[in-house]
Amino acid sequence: MRHAIAAGLALLACGYVSTTSGAPGAARAATPSGAQACSAVTARQFGAATASTAWHDADASKGLPGYCEVTATLKPVPGSSIGVVYRLPENWNGEVYGIGGGGWIGNISLQAATEALQKGFATMQTDGGHPIGGIWDNSWAVDPDKAKDFSYRAIHEMTVHGKTLADAYYRQKHSAAVYVGCSTGGRMGLMEAQRFPDDYDGIVAGAPVYTLQTQTTGLMRTNQFAMPGAAFTADDLKLAQDSALAECDADDGLKDGIINDPHQCHWDPATIQCSGAKSASCLAAPQVTALKALYDGIKSPDGQWAMWPISRGGETGWSFFIGTNGKPDTTGGGGLLGLKPLMFPNRDVDWAHFSAATDAPVVRASTFAQMYEAKDPNLSKFFAHGGKLLLWHGESDPGPSPVGTMDYARQVVAQNPRAAQQFRVFFAPAVGHCGGGVGADVLPVTDVINSWVHSGTAPETVVATKRDKSLTRLDCAWPKVAHYKGAGDANEPSSWSCVAEGAAARPGERG
Repeated sequence: MRHAIAAGLALLACGYVSTTSGAPGAARAATPSGAQACSAVTARQFGAATASTAWHDADASKGLPGYCEVTATLKPVPGSSIGVVYRLPENWNGEVYGIGGGGWIGNISLQAATEALQKGFATMQTDGGHPIGGIWDNSWAVDPDKAKDFSYRAIHEMTVHGKTLADAYYRQKHSAAVYVGCSTGGRMGLMEAQRFPDDYDGIVAGAPVYTLQTQTTGLMRTNQFAMPGAAFTADDLKLAQDSALAECDADDGLKDGIINDPHQCHWDPATIQCSGAKSASCLAAPQVTALKALYDGIKSPDGQWAMWPISRGGETGWSFFIGTNGKPDTTGGGGLLGLKPLMFPNRDVDWAHFSAATDAPVVRASTFAQMYEAKDPNLSKFFAHGGKLLLWHGESDPGPSPVGTMDYARQVVAQNPRAAQQFRVFFAPAVGHCGGGVGADVLPVTDVINSWVHSGTAPETVVATKRDKSLTRLDCAWPKVAHYKGAGDANEPSSWSCVAEGAAARPGERG
């Protein structure tokens, strides 16, 4: 089951979170004559090393237009081999649309491109510079060229060559370029804004795995539960979650199983610590210690997070990324163990006792980290040409932390005066990694970023829904959070208002 979920993560992590109607106001371009024009595409037209084409007729059952699929290999340097797939639809809306990967792979699947194709975008995808394999397998990273490709070169080359191809195919220059990605795709989006600020007009970076703190965090969280007596059953996790909800759920004005402002929830797990033997209604002392460590996080001596804090209220979703049962998690610390040859080539590492003082700083100072991490908050060049950046993150994400996204957001705001108009962040309450959880996990990010690019008006709210349509909620642009007005249908956005962080907490009960 976990392997099936992990495979699905590669699709979900590409920002495949929006299912709303078409992009606003883009003029439709005259299209080439289908299969004939598609077969005429050559690698030379857009600078690829090799290219092949296939025409796909419209599929009404899937809502797909007819499109030309171009599969190519890019070789910007002799040791590089970047696989790309471009899909060029009939009735093009005049824009190109970049799509990111997930885990330690890219994403060239049709599923990840479907929504954008339905909206008329020419889509651009890459394998990240190595064949699509296991989502946590990064053994290829020992090859310097593949490491550089995955870190930043593949997504950039995909974009540059994709624009050239679209312009040649449709015989007119594209009017805008937008990018949507989540998880690794979120990191790729930030890398584009930082290293290649002219590539995109609008970027959506969801739950960005933007530093290797995600990997050190994942390993260290699992280690907390591996302590004697600290392992959790599924029922124990539910007990903790129910207790946190009982304490903080109503702080946003509505008791609905969702904590809108979890950073203001300080429920203490010691309140359900067993006074005697462990039972179904309480937690053992080592379990309480583990929970407190996860909620508080751990810093290295340099003040950087070695283990990011995790929010209260989403405990039942932790096991996807964290070995809550006391056994090693199946991700290998989000792939950290697979990077040992790069991080610790000359010494052994006691992974079970990974040190915030002596091990985590080595990871962050590595040569690989300098290529891979997308942590630079200076976005002045991206903003100077009018670029718009939208970050979003599920508050119950057990992988990359919303705290990390908030840390980065604060730095961007502090260093870039244009951020007030060209930068927005949304935190989705009770939503897991790029989706899932009990919250409203479908954010219409494609429509939001495209509208922003064309109108210039930054979004202050987003209406999110649950994939099964059972829930609708208003998400407010950070640093505000949604608060129920006290009357009206909770699934109506008008029943909510945006208030400052912490303002929703009951007076005298929250810090």
